[in-house]
Amino acid sequence: MSRKFETRCIHGEEAHAYEDPIRAVSFPIYQTATFAHSVIGHEQFNYTRQDNPTRLRAEEILASLEGAAQAVAFASGMAAVAALVELLSPGDHILCSDDLYGGVTRLFNNICRKNGLLVSFVDTTDAEAIARALRPETKLLYIETPSNPTMRVTDIRVCAALAHENGALLAVDNTFLTPVYQRPIELGADIVVHSGTKYLAGHNDTIAGFLALADPSLAEKIRLIGKSVGSMLSPFDSWLVQRGMKTLAIRMERAQENALKVAAALRSTPRVCEVYYIGLEDHPGYAVNARQASGSGAMISFRVDSEETARRVLQKVRLITFAESLGGAESLITYPITQTHSDVPPEQRARLGIDGRLLRLSVGLEDADDLIEDLCQALEV
Repeated sequence: MSRKFETRCIHGEEAHAYEDPIRAVSFPIYQTATFAHSVIGHEQFNYTRQDNPTRLRAEEILASLEGAAQAVAFASGMAAVAALVELLSPGDHILCSDDLYGGVTRLFNNICRKNGLLVSFVDTTDAEAIARALRPETKLLYIETPSNPTMRVTDIRVCAALAHENGALLAVDNTFLTPVYQRPIELGADIVVHSGTKYLAGHNDTIAGFLALADPSLAEKIRLIGKSVGSMLSPFDSWLVQRGMKTLAIRMERAQENALKVAAALRSTPRVCEVYYIGLEDHPGYAVNARQASGSGAMISFRVDSEETARRVLQKVRLITFAESLGGAESLITYPITQTHSDVPPEQRARLGIDGRLLRLSVGLEDADDLIEDLCQALEV
């Protein structure tokens, strides 16, 4: 019997790589560095840096949700992306969205280039621009959709076709929409990237990252990289993410419901000039998102009338927390220019509109009316 998505958030698939002999309802935290061997050469688990039952359980559940052959869990989202680029060799080319999380831009510019990789940024909402930017040495097309922080929508199917025609892999950061609303592998992606810190864990209490892979052989290469560099997720953090995924579907549903109300309220609020939310029908990427996703998530960016107003909002919010990160039960407001995107080159920020007037809001699970009231009082003169 095929299990529905909400059921798999809690139980995963029927078959597991490891069955807990105690049959605990809450899967145990195997907080151990190593495992005893009963038979030479037939050990199921060896050393926690390499494999651990608690981490394997979290990986199995995410793989099921993303429709992946395997998922591999890392100590952070950035550790996951760093493992991904280790698939490449000096001289290989990465083509990526020009509007990316600032930490990924920093990794590509400062680490990947130093290690001999070639990196180009392009507006991936423009298929012709992608086609022009692809090279014979392009081995990875890396996109976010919706993008962070300007909420641009990229057509995953188009990117998959272009990448594969060029012999490249397509990686899609699915942190914002999660497999609840978007499943890139079904649309042709080879790799799905998650900051598990965000919606998967969902409680602002742990840091984690995942790569979900369509090809088992690619997954084994990623596992070798993780084992070799020691960037795998700890047992306790694996348990926290696994626990968070149990409520992923219901949390995303409530957060999206709130976000629709908050986005509509912001549009009618004085001092708010623009609202970027892919659930609004006049958003430029609304139609593309509707074709490839079943929802719009709970991330909103908005532009106010002045930098002074933006800074005042950050100081005046009472219920919403001024903090970096997103995707937890608590609503968080972030100032991309000084927080998430401070390491993006200034000229690139300016071109994308990441300026002192732009705010990013992760809508949480509080009552929507309370969130709207808080934003309105913070926007008052």
